[in-house]
Amino acid sequence: MKIAIVHDWLVTYAGAERVLSALLKIWPQADLFSVIDFLSDADRAKLGGKRAQTTFIQRLPKARTRYQKYLPLMPLAIEQMDLSAYDLVISSSHAVAKGVLTGPNTLHISYVHSPIRYAWDLQHQYLNESGMRFGLKGKLARMILHYIRMWDQRTAAAVDQFVANSHFIARRIEKAYRRPSTVIYPPVDTKGFNLQIEKQDYYLTASRMVPYKKMPMIVEAFTAMPDKKLIVIGEGPEFDKAKALAGPNVTLLGYQSFEVLRSHMQNARAFVFAAEEDFGISPVEAQACGTPVIAFGRGGTLETVRGLDDSAPTGVFYHEQSIGALMAAVQLFEAEHHRISPQACRENAEQFSEKNFERQMRLFVEARCAEANIGQPAPPAPRLALAPTKPAIVASVTSV
Repeated sequence: MKIAIVHDWLVTYAGAERVLSALLKIWPQADLFSVIDFLSDADRAKLGGKRAQTTFIQRLPKARTRYQKYLPLMPLAIEQMDLSAYDLVISSSHAVAKGVLTGPNTLHISYVHSPIRYAWDLQHQYLNESGMRFGLKGKLARMILHYIRMWDQRTAAAVDQFVANSHFIARRIEKAYRRPSTVIYPPVDTKGFNLQIEKQDYYLTASRMVPYKKMPMIVEAFTAMPDKKLIVIGEGPEFDKAKALAGPNVTLLGYQSFEVLRSHMQNARAFVFAAEEDFGISPVEAQACGTPVIAFGRGGTLETVRGLDDSAPTGVFYHEQSIGALMAAVQLFEAEHHRISPQACRENAEQFSEKNFERQMRLFVEARCAEANIGQPAPPAPRLALAPTKPAIVASVTSV
């Protein structure tokens, strides 16, 4: 059976690439395709050294650093991939990968991290944050996003089976494509984050400092609680804004190595999370360390964190992305933290392990292949039943 795995783009190693890495562990013989591939050698090693077959966008100017500018060309680019020789195509998609063209004899399974966020329900947020809400650029951006939405919905019809990375994303798939999906949670490296029972007296938040992560809000909330110490790990466009809001009880460390991040996660009193994520890997990593989570109660965290209403809670939710709501959640955590055990946090995190993902994904794909008779031995040709042979009738002609 010939297998192709299609990914949106390969520039950095983040959450979607962890899923890709796991898929390549399950099917190491698969050929890899991507719009562009500029991975570093260190990141490529995590994919088993696999290099993707790319599109014409790979050769365009500044494709490595400004690849998002080529989004309007990506539907065209992804459709140029020739996958006619493959029996099974698995796309790992948060943008355009699910739009590959496949024939009637190819089974296409799409693992969806999200329908294209900035083209669907997050369009207005994207336009606001990018400064394109008004003016000529704004009108052009809306036209492009409208075209991408139409293309995205049309190509959904050619996918045979959808897999969603959370029930939250399954609802987005249903809303955007009117298609059902099976939920298989993405893999988290729980083995890399060891359980630690004893905690120190500080809170931790760690993330890329982009607007939807709300890192300045977290900093401002803790600045208003000077008796509570906060450590912040991460860098990005909102770093200076967060730094300007930080009081003496808030320490911004910027980018840190994995070892430093893990050590802080293991020792933190609680991990603070403010984003509305499709899944959210960091809260699961924190729980794998036995560290409770104080999380915004919307999106994937509702599936990865157990709130105080659970018999074995692993964190506290707040339901508004505001300084006041976060401060109230911290106070609630202080009052109820004795109910949250490190062992319960670790146990909850284990259900999202890499091992579980690989087992569930393999079983799902094998079952769908069996249903479609993909990769199965061809059945023997049916034998034709012959009618009984009748004696030939010989006519003799007598001359008169």
